[in-house]
Amino acid sequence: MKLKIAVLPGDGIGPEVTGQAVKALKSIATEFNHHFQFVYADVGAVAIEKYNNPLPYATVELCKKSDAILFGAIGHPKYDNDPNAKVRPEQGLLKLRKELGLYANIRPVKAYDALLDKSPLKRHIIKGTDICIYRELTGGIYFGKKYLSDDGEIASDLCEYSKKEIERIAVLAFEAAQSRKNKVTLVDKANVLESSRLWRRVVTEISKDYPDVELDFLFVDNAAMQLILNPKQFDVILTENLFGDIISDEASVIGGSIGLLASASVGAKHALFEPIHGSFPQATGKGIANPIASILSAAMLLEHFGLNNEAELIRLGVEKALKLKITTPDINPESNSITTSNVGDFIEDFIYNPKDTNHNFINIHLGQSTII
Repeated sequence: MKLKIAVLPGDGIGPEVTGQAVKALKSIATEFNHHFQFVYADVGAVAIEKYNNPLPYATVELCKKSDAILFGAIGHPKYDNDPNAKVRPEQGLLKLRKELGLYANIRPVKAYDALLDKSPLKRHIIKGTDICIYRELTGGIYFGKKYLSDDGEIASDLCEYSKKEIERIAVLAFEAAQSRKNKVTLVDKANVLESSRLWRRVVTEISKDYPDVELDFLFVDNAAMQLILNPKQFDVILTENLFGDIISDEASVIGGSIGLLASASVGAKHALFEPIHGSFPQATGKGIANPIASILSAAMLLEHFGLNNEAELIRLGVEKALKLKITTPDINPESNSITTSNVGDFIEDFIYNPKDTNHNFINIHLGQSTII
């Protein structure tokens, strides 16, 4: 298969972790005789510094002409700490989602057996957790009309949804559930919000086309609690933009590190793949950033194009890395000699040699003395 992939590394640790995802994709291309063309462009703070624009026209055009987008991270303390900044890195990502019509954000959350003791939650609570969150991405309060009074003392943000916006992501969630555990949980605040009551009506109607899928409802405050008390009860979580942003970040603690969570943002024509973590500027250039979320995002990219065997090989490589503790300090502080690049190298090595135990990788690449 031939794919043109736009690579937008962004800010902070974005270039470091994205580099490891590209490394994995290149090795997949070699092993499976694919041709992946990688074309790079600027977004976020780095684009502001160069062009005074977090999303330059050339970047948008490249994304529109590419088969997929591999995204890093955006954000910089210079803008985070300045509430008066008119141009912000995050505006670039929000605008890109709108420009490409990326209305559905898909975030898998899995508790890996090798990391059950790394989570702040108890082992018996999280073991077996396998959730996929479907978050609506281009509507709601993030994109609604905003108001600030002349004296700066009153502000408002409009949360607005249409039936069409809800239908299109609901269909994706129900279809996903059919290939999983046949359950969709709609997370809303229908006891208070009119927009949530519209979500319930529309999703209930859509559910009639999927009689094999169980539909459940939870208010967002209860859902946030249940996600900690009993995450195994969930299969597919469907929700609106703001609630999805919060719930998916909360879910990141289940696996023990936000550096493990990948995501896909898809629309009718375009698809973007990115780790859910931020730019982590404090770690920039130190080689301690966890690249696994970005590498798993590359696996989601492959799966999007039906390359399921290729995606599974990457996931098996990730699981092997976790099992052998080839991980960055956020997961294993005692293994502080293992760098971002080491993790990427190991998964690349696994793709080329999946039947090997990979212990020799530890010995040769990480400087161990015993040859196995």
